Amino acid sequence: MCGIVGFVGAGTRQDLERMSNEIIHRGPDGVGYWMDPAQGVYLGHRRLAILDLAGGQQPMWTADGALGVVFNGEIYNYRELRTELEQAGHVFLTDHSDTEVLLHGYREWGEALTGRLNGMWAFALYDRLQARLFCSRDRFGKKPFYYTLQQGSFVFASELTALLCHPAVTATVSRAAIRKYIAYGYLPAPNTPYHAIHKLPAGCSLVFTLDSGSLHLSRYWSFVLEPAEARPAGIEKQWQEELLERLNNAVACRLVADVPLGVFLSGGIDSSAVAALAARQSGAGQLQTFNIGFDVAGFDESAHARRVATLLHTRHHEATLSLDVARSLLPAITGKLDEPLADSSLLPTSLLCQHARRHVTVALGGDGADELFAGYAPFRALRWANYYQKLVPGPLHEVIRLLANRLPVGDGYMSLDFKLKRMLQGLSHPPRLWHPSWMCPLDDAALAECFMEPVDLEEVFSEAIAAWERCSQHNLVDRSLQFFTDIYLQDDILAKVDRASMMHSLEVRSPFLDINVVDLARKIPSEYKLRHGETKYILKKALAQILPQDILHRPKQGFAVPIARWLRDDALQLDRSSASAGLNGAFIARTIADYRQHNSNRHHFLWGQWTLAQVMHRHAALTSAPSTAETMPAL
Repeated sequence: MCGIVGFVGAGTRQDLERMSNEIIHRGPDGVGYWMDPAQGVYLGHRRLAILDLAGGQQPMWTADGALGVVFNGEIYNYRELRTELEQAGHVFLTDHSDTEVLLHGYREWGEALTGRLNGMWAFALYDRLQARLFCSRDRFGKKPFYYTLQQGSFVFASELTALLCHPAVTATVSRAAIRKYIAYGYLPAPNTPYHAIHKLPAGCSLVFTLDSGSLHLSRYWSFVLEPAEARPAGIEKQWQEELLERLNNAVACRLVADVPLGVFLSGGIDSSAVAALAARQSGAGQLQTFNIGFDVAGFDESAHARRVATLLHTRHHEATLSLDVARSLLPAITGKLDEPLADSSLLPTSLLCQHARRHVTVALGGDGADELFAGYAPFRALRWANYYQKLVPGPLHEVIRLLANRLPVGDGYMSLDFKLKRMLQGLSHPPRLWHPSWMCPLDDAALAECFMEPVDLEEVFSEAIAAWERCSQHNLVDRSLQFFTDIYLQDDILAKVDRASMMHSLEVRSPFLDINVVDLARKIPSEYKLRHGETKYILKKALAQILPQDILHRPKQGFAVPIARWLRDDALQLDRSSASAGLNGAFIARTIADYRQHNSNRHHFLWGQWTLAQVMHRHAALTSAPSTAETMPAL
């Protein structure tokens, strides 16, 4: 796990070093540079040493110097690939570095290399003979890759702030992207806050050709649901057994490291499953587990995590996110966050990573299971939402919304008024817009007021619509799975975990996103994922061999934060003179006042716009490019 930077074109070693220094938290164990001023190629690497501590330095080159790479990530099947490549005649220089597999694999298979990799990655491979740079990002976008082509220079980096350090990069705010951020709460790839600066989407590669200065993007993998049509007798039991076996293998290969390793444990199904399988392979009392609790009733799951840890005989570590701790975390988080993210669970995730890093360098987590196996609450709502929209005429729906808006505002975890208002907000639109509308912190009228112009939801949520329509299965559950996996997982969940973990130089691995687990999940029909209103049905059946029933069937609770209460009381004391990217300051000020008077529950919007302001302010310090930022009230 590392950070990478580089460029082809105008620039100096000092520019490369400045870019690298901006992401030192991603790789505190070493730094490496390679430059060819004659060709204008500059590569930089920050290392967090996980495998082959002595021999894994980067940029790494083949013995003949023809191929070089900077790589961020882990390749879990590197040993199998290395054996195959050695049998084909390739001679390796390192003892067991997964990075070197990329070099020899590219020489053997070319761009088809990516289809053979099982892991998480973002890399840039320089082919000196063909004078081109081949870059790639893993199938789910677990590792970030930003790039731009400006003023004849191709510039890339693991984080947006590093990219902004290059003198050729101009950062002009994109109002369309900011609208998407406010509506989604994150920026769906390839969007960033700026024109001409992009995120390489998950499952994609790009080639930059030095001679022509041309850039070509291609997709090597897509998440496609291909449920089996035949249902032979015993197939459900077979799926259960195969799912458990593949998940066990995924955990096993992610336990390989030359540094201390542990597991995040919330006490929910997903993390408990990973911990149980890891504990089996680590030995009694050897596995370390980590949990974050809260001092606010209704948000704390630490007792459940403690019970699972006792059951598995792990060495369990706990920390508590209190208001005072949250206050202390904010400066460090906003000081390192490179892209705006409105997910307030970034706070406990950051504390969890900070806490774990005191003991381990690698941690396993349960991310991906909810998206693959229909684990979120909205999946249970689909059936009733479908009935409602068919049976309730539009005028009556608007009356119901008006009545719901009069309900008292609650600050508890997923309060009744919050759920009802969000549900009705989404049901004002066709099914393809349900999920993004349910998650959007503002309704249509408020969005228009926030941006001081009409907002076209079809344009704002174009990525969500594309994912919905891309699904070859036309039932609501499968199309919802496509949305959550393609959009929400990549650009919210995995982005949050990557940033929170790398702020503290911790590597986080996700066994549920192992390609072999995913390939099986893609083929299991949706009725085995959501069965009679029960989410993750097939997964729970598979895990019944290793976890007790009360853990498997405990109600799901997300990594939620009492942010509504903290903001309502102004307890976080957030800066009152922040800048935003073209938002309506008067609307924000009025929203804050209404919120403080318990007239609204728009805490997600208020947190998101404040986070946006902090990130944009940090970006402004890195570049002198013109900005559309304006002063606005803060919370």
